[in-house]
Amino acid sequence: MPLGLFALAVSAFAIGTTEFVIVGLIPEMARDLGVTIPTAGLLVSLYALSITLGAPTFTALTGRLARRPLAIGLMVIFTLGNLMAAFAPGYELLLAGRIVTGVAHGVFFSIGATVATSLVDKSRSAQAVSLMFAGLTVAMVVGVPFGAFVGQHLGWCAPFLAVALLGAISVMGLLIWLPRSIAHTPPAGLLPQLGLLGNRRLLSMYLVTVFGFGGSFVVFTYLSPLMTQVTGVSEETISLALMVFGIATVIGNLLGGRLSDRMGARPALRVVLVGLIVALAVLPFAASHVVAMFAVLAVWGVFAFAISPIVQSGVVAIAETEAPGAVGTASGFNIAAFNLGISGASFLGGMLVAGPGILTTPWAAVAAAVVALLIVQMGLRPVDARQRSA
Repeated sequence: MPLGLFALAVSAFAIGTTEFVIVGLIPEMARDLGVTIPTAGLLVSLYALSITLGAPTFTALTGRLARRPLAIGLMVIFTLGNLMAAFAPGYELLLAGRIVTGVAHGVFFSIGATVATSLVDKSRSAQAVSLMFAGLTVAMVVGVPFGAFVGQHLGWCAPFLAVALLGAISVMGLLIWLPRSIAHTPPAGLLPQLGLLGNRRLLSMYLVTVFGFGGSFVVFTYLSPLMTQVTGVSEETISLALMVFGIATVIGNLLGGRLSDRMGARPALRVVLVGLIVALAVLPFAASHVVAMFAVLAVWGVFAFAISPIVQSGVVAIAETEAPGAVGTASGFNIAAFNLGISGASFLGGMLVAGPGILTTPWAAVAAAVVALLIVQMGLRPVDARQRSA
């Protein structure tokens, strides 16, 4: 594999780490910045909202730019955004740095798959994309828990500095290893891309992503205060909890892909959403017991992240049938849907923490998963029928 792919994977690792490392540091950041825990949680929700709004908009606006300088420029902006966050004297500038970083994140992943596939022959394109996105998986298992551990011992600024260093390394790798010329076809304008949202079956898939995957972040964003206040563990233990959850996400991704291949999108989504609902419903009762809480974390992570490959493959299958010239755009909207779900769920979680209490967050996540299951039951039957006939 070309070394440029490893530079892309390092970029993906840095991006994945910076998005979720705050989850393990929210109580400490709230204390240090003099804000409430829900306000600190906005650093997660507004980051995700920046991806949701910024990715399609700026991807369309930069569609005619050469891929190499665009990819490098995005990682420079990403690095500067993390430096801004690391040296922010207060909450407002920290939030600004997160928003800048989120926009760069969204556009980088919108163009990353096409850049990756351009580096290899067509027979290895899927392998190239999977190698790039492996950086995200490693971030969930290693980067996020290690970043939280570092932040708890050296202060919350330290993980942002570490990610900025990773960003600088990825910029150097992209400068050295990306070819001077990367072939690409400029995408359609923003308005034609938005027209895909009028496709009922694609919209149903996106809503499953928003409610099914995103709903978990009502709880996950506030996992650290939940475990310190209810489970009674130390803040240092949160990094171990995040590692358990990260390992579970890897298993979930593999499980989701296998279930989708064997059963089809709709039956597979039914299985994983029922499993997710059960895990989240058990969580409030397990939260006061350390061993039970870690067990629920593992099960929850498996079912939550099994949703992603099922929906993504379903979106591609629908787009190949109904919008063959816009498969990449359709897939990109699903990435936006992931982050819309994360943003909305994190915001709702903050309202619940500030209001009825942190133990109400799992029930909101259950409700979101039930909505996703209803969408699967009522809205996706034609998808599977056509896939079988195809």
